Amino acid sequence: MAEPLAPLIAVVGCDGSGKSTLSADLLTHVRASRRAETGYLGLGSGEQGRRIGRWPLIGPALQRFFEGVADRLRDPAQPIPGILAARYALRKSRKRRAKFDELLAARRAGIAIVTDRYPQVEVPGLHDGPILAGIATTPALKAMQDEERALYAEMAAYHPTLVIRLHIDTDTVMTRKPDHDRRLIAAKVASVPRLTFQGAPMIDLDATMDYAEELSLAKAAVDKALASA
Repeated sequence: MAEPLAPLIAVVGCDGSGKSTLSADLLTHVRASRRAETGYLGLGSGEQGRRIGRWPLIGPALQRFFEGVADRLRDPAQPIPGILAARYALRKSRKRRAKFDELLAARRAGIAIVTDRYPQVEVPGLHDGPILAGIATTPALKAMQDEERALYAEMAAYHPTLVIRLHIDTDTVMTRKPDHDRRLIAAKVASVPRLTFQGAPMIDLDATMDYAEELSLAKAAVDKALASA
């Protein structure tokens, strides 16, 4: 018998697709009918790197260095860049698991959750999937990669009540987020359709449509999902 849990609505998509705005408005909507809270499962690494890039003198060079390491971690065709980078990634994923367990505790207590991201195993390296997406070249790295994949598999086994998958094009993202890396954004945009969350109920929305219409469609989908939960 499935564990009784309060509903969870996950809004997913590329940076710049409006996940945070939509999830905040949906949280207000859900709170009109039941107890609900937000849930943040991100790691904040991207914004942290951009803050470092704004440091005087050494900031841009450090940002490029850390972004290079991150690129190699997330690229399935590249070797994982060393044991220290792998330990850092695994520590980040353990922190995400701790946040996820807090959301589970809230759901067990009857609190509905609206979150603007959700762990998945279908696209390693992107979209809140396993960070260690690269090639493990030693037994130690393989053990760490396996441990991290197990963490994400355990989280992904809890399917959202509804996934709202936002689609957007790279040019629009760069207009909204000009400080982001275009190559990375293009990869994220292209991989959004691969996010299925193992068959969880899902609605697809065009994040470039009029926002009032987008919100109305999202609210209708949420109401339907909550009614059948």
